[in-house]
Amino acid sequence: MKSIVFLFVFAVYSYSQNSQFYTNNKGDLHLCGEFSIEELEENITFKTWFNKSYSNFELFNGKQKWAKNLKNLEVEIYLGTWCGDSKNWVPKFIKLWDELGLKRDQLKLIALYDMKERYKQGPNNEEEGLYIHRVPTFIFKDNTHEIARIVEYPRNDLQTDVAQIALAVPSSPNYPAANYLYKLLHTDAKALKNNFEVHYKNIRKLVGKSSELNTLGYVLLRKKRITDALICFELNTYLFPYNPNVFDSFGEALMLNNENKKALKMYKRVVELKPNDETAKNKIQKLKSIISPELSK
Repeated sequence: MKSIVFLFVFAVYSYSQNSQFYTNNKGDLHLCGEFSIEELEENITFKTWFNKSYSNFELFNGKQKWAKNLKNLEVEIYLGTWCGDSKNWVPKFIKLWDELGLKRDQLKLIALYDMKERYKQGPNNEEEGLYIHRVPTFIFKDNTHEIARIVEYPRNDLQTDVAQIALAVPSSPNYPAANYLYKLLHTDAKALKNNFEVHYKNIRKLVGKSSELNTLGYVLLRKKRITDALICFELNTYLFPYNPNVFDSFGEALMLNNENKKALKMYKRVVELKPNDETAKNKIQKLKSIISPELSK
């Protein structure tokens, strides 16, 4: 048994002298921070899924003349080695890059945590200010200026999306409502409050599923941007008034902010929409026990 553990540690160390690792809440080993592509190709922990996705990806035939337009670009790839979409799309992207004859040193890979306390964050806050809320996110840069991005998965197919970027006609990234709201909260949160109706209408036109803003809300919450997270969760209850999950998420954030009376209302709404939700019922009892001393004063 000791020899097996030694071999595993040696295999990790032999490829990873400049890489950072962590063990998540499930006990799984993952990368965090910047690392090399070889880490995915050769490390025993990751190479099975990487090489399978890489080898199974088939490209269109023929020389792609537009590829030359990508030679001076850098692509930052934010991913999670715990994330199914990252395991699927990052190897495919790297294979496409290789087949186009482009240099791997144009690619910068940054792995983010999946732990509750640092959800979708890097060890050195590498994602800060970049509006990362889904992984993988591919950010194409001309020097330091972002010219396009692909969020989580292609809008068309991967080769078409990359070709559009090369030809300076990129598709809009996925999750437009979350992208819109994240940037607004980061750059001008007051504008959202002062012109709420206008921004609400814009977001309503852009939003897809309730999970779009729900995921963003948790990203903000784990960054301890609680005010922004509360805005996001509350907005989602307006957009999806019959979805119990959005009220549950809003209630959780309110509890973390000690807004217990308002949280109680949210969990009561969950039970109205989903009468058999035992978790919500337990939260209601807990909140009542917290609130009742206040009401008795």
